[in-house]
Amino acid sequence: MEYNTDRTQLLMPEYGRNIQQLVEHCKTLQTKEERNEMALAIIEFMGQRNPHLRDEENYKHKLWDHLFILADHNLDVDSPYPVLSAEDLITKPRKMDYPSLENEYKFYGKSILQLIDTAIALEEGDEKDALIQVIANNMKKSYNVYNKEHVQDDVIFRHLKELSKNRLDLTGLDSLDKSKIYYANNRNNHNRNNNNRNQSNNNRKNNFQNHKNKRR
Repeated sequence: MEYNTDRTQLLMPEYGRNIQQLVEHCKTLQTKEERNEMALAIIEFMGQRNPHLRDEENYKHKLWDHLFILADHNLDVDSPYPVLSAEDLITKPRKMDYPSLENEYKFYGKSILQLIDTAIALEEGDEKDALIQVIANNMKKSYNVYNKEHVQDDVIFRHLKELSKNRLDLTGLDSLDKSKIYYANNRNNHNRNNNNRNQSNNNRKNNFQNHKNKRR
């Protein structure tokens, strides 16, 4: 019995050993005409075995690339596409530029700087005030996560002022707890809790009244 471990390695296992063997046989054919004819038949067979490739763009080109990979880039046939070389597969991709922050507050992230620019561009008003306070709250969260320590609000206000080049200023506040956002959220939560309590009380009253009516 012949085991797979004793056979030649499959260069693309998804195509199976039969196609690998056909490619190996194609390489042994004497004339280029014979190799071309068999290569076309192999490409057709590969397409039938992997119909999902038909949904991809330039799938024929990909099949030819796969054929040369299966042949270990050692197959002398006429390809309708540029022949894929082994070097093409090991070419390192271009290194992507990583956004850098040229300041000492890198832990706040680039998105905070973008939000600061957005807030600076807004006209004075409630929308701008709300955004500034959102930025400050997120800066506080980022600071605490990065430095693993609690930060005082006045430190955040100072950093915000520096990052915005003195154009966004919350230093007049004692703390973020006294910002408009904090009061708005607390007011909404307070109203929501009151509504829930009132609803619960009404439900209890209705259940009690229904129970009394049934006993009568």
